[in-house]
Amino acid sequence: MQKTRIYELAKELGIPSKELVEFLDDLGADVKNHMSTIDDEIVDLIKEHFDVADEEEGAKERSEKRKPGKTTKGNNQQPTEQTKRKTEPVESIVLPKTITVRELADKLSMRPAELIKKLMELGVMAGINQVIDQEAAKEVATRAGFAVKQQEVEATVDFGNLQIEAHRLEPRPPVVTILGHVDHGKTTLLDAIRETKVAEGEAGGITQHIGAYQVDLLGKKITFLDTPGHAAFAEMRARGAQVTDVVILVVAADDGIMPQTVEAINHAKAANVPIIVAINKSDKPTANPDRVKQQLSEHGLVPDDWGGDTVTVSVSALQKEGLDSLLEMVLLVAEMEDLRADANRPALGSVVEAELDKGRGPVATVLIRQGTLRLGDYVVAGTATGKVRALLDHRGKNLSSAGPSTPVLVLGLSEVPEAGDVFEAVSSSRKARDIANGRLQEKQTEDWRSSRLTLTDLYSRVKQGEVKELRLIVKADVQGSVEALCNSLQKLATDEVRVGVLHSGTGAISETDVNLADASDGIIIGFNVRPDAAARRSAEQKGIDIRLHRVIYEALDEIKAAMEGLLDPEYKEAELGHAEVRDTFKVPKAGMIAGCYVKDGKITRNAKARVLRDNVVIYDGQIVSLRRFKDDVREVNAGYECGVGLDNFHDVKQGDIIEVYVLEAIKRTLD
Repeated sequence: MQKTRIYELAKELGIPSKELVEFLDDLGADVKNHMSTIDDEIVDLIKEHFDVADEEEGAKERSEKRKPGKTTKGNNQQPTEQTKRKTEPVESIVLPKTITVRELADKLSMRPAELIKKLMELGVMAGINQVIDQEAAKEVATRAGFAVKQQEVEATVDFGNLQIEAHRLEPRPPVVTILGHVDHGKTTLLDAIRETKVAEGEAGGITQHIGAYQVDLLGKKITFLDTPGHAAFAEMRARGAQVTDVVILVVAADDGIMPQTVEAINHAKAANVPIIVAINKSDKPTANPDRVKQQLSEHGLVPDDWGGDTVTVSVSALQKEGLDSLLEMVLLVAEMEDLRADANRPALGSVVEAELDKGRGPVATVLIRQGTLRLGDYVVAGTATGKVRALLDHRGKNLSSAGPSTPVLVLGLSEVPEAGDVFEAVSSSRKARDIANGRLQEKQTEDWRSSRLTLTDLYSRVKQGEVKELRLIVKADVQGSVEALCNSLQKLATDEVRVGVLHSGTGAISETDVNLADASDGIIIGFNVRPDAAARRSAEQKGIDIRLHRVIYEALDEIKAAMEGLLDPEYKEAELGHAEVRDTFKVPKAGMIAGCYVKDGKITRNAKARVLRDNVVIYDGQIVSLRRFKDDVREVNAGYECGVGLDNFHDVKQGDIIEVYVLEAIKRTLD
């Protein structure tokens, strides 16, 4: 039997996909989203239903055109119950937003079984104790001859700290970020969409990079954020700027899922953003889309044509093929998300990127989330203030205003704000300065480390109700260790705190791992691996807790003890220096000696040392001998060469890095 996708049928019927999904869901059909398929039998029933509905609507319109009391010639039908009521006083009822079938039957003085039958005629399947919406209740009551009044309850929608009345919300364009592995075609895809889909007739301005742009498809707009990748994506999330509505994950059909692809998937999942997969380079002879789909399934993204929820589209960014299908899927996903905003309020948005322009001063690309930004508005962005002197789109075209989901370059700020800063229009320059001064004071007194979750304070913060979930990023030297560690960690969950692994993988702890921990208030667990230099610096700046272990049960015991408030005194590593192995020598009785160049810090005899090969720990022990030329020495500083002997380790090779450290006891409290 042939199957039809819901979005295809919705397009044929001329109704929103979301409306059709909700209709089928009310009927008890097993549908998940607009990509679900239905049998021809169901398709025929739906078409029949909507045709009848159209006919009834037409009949209603025709009857309204007739004068009161005028009848059609030859009409010998008996008066209906509703016609009879017209000669009597019409009873009115007040309907709340939702009501149970039993409650509505009581209001209408109708037997519940009779009401359920009438609801079924409307396509609403509901039991006696089930809740139905106001529209269905109103339709049944009106057909029964009642005058219906709706309860006047003003609904509001919560946008962070912003409360907006629901009736003021209007559809807005989706905001899309493209993520994926390096060299899989992210930039090429962005450029291809920009070149082929920017609205015609608007050219003429000088195209400039502002970090975002809009395209048109079928009269609808889509906004693309041209971010450098998932590092910037996570950084903006960490600063509270949840600006992305949809993520397009680019995967090369000939290469498949790579480590950075997995990182991008985990970033999107942590942000709770729907993912559309663009299988790029599908025109290449070595393309294997089925292999890509299998790999996606292994990471929880089951393709829609395999019975899952993840939309996949085959494209060729280089040949500009499949772009229309991809953008159509973006619009469909956006429709299901029901993206709305209030355009009739002062602008509220986020800074995408900013810089100091030599000719124009501080400039910032702003993505408007709510409201409309206009020339002359007083604004504040982070600690920067100003008055809007000019608004430019990515073509350099001057704008007089910018509404929701519109990216725009803003001129007129007092200083350069940071990416992710909140941007808002206010009533006066004084109010802007007051807000900026308040933020500046908060920034000066804020202690990054105090807000970061560490194992040291986990127990006390759980008891105070501040922590409901312990989020972990797990890295190890081999995949087997990753899986074993993740499975064991998740079993440590208690009634008070869940344990969730946001991301796991093999290899060194990277700056991307630190960014994810920063964005999600997570802790990094390393097993037989070390952070690289960039990750180490970033973790220190952001106060991210990195726990390194060489034995799995020790890692598990530490986290379990932290959750129970039973941690032993903590020892913190203090790095002394790093040395690069440039040669090796075999010395009688002493064994293998590493000829080293001290890159930074110093090397100390009898200090602890670990050997790193491609940032993976292959040895952790102690320095037993340290020599310069033929002399035994206590320490060797950066910039000098030396010979290093390690306790019971003889597999040192050229290119290895020896990391030297000591352990310092730290007094800890659970207060």
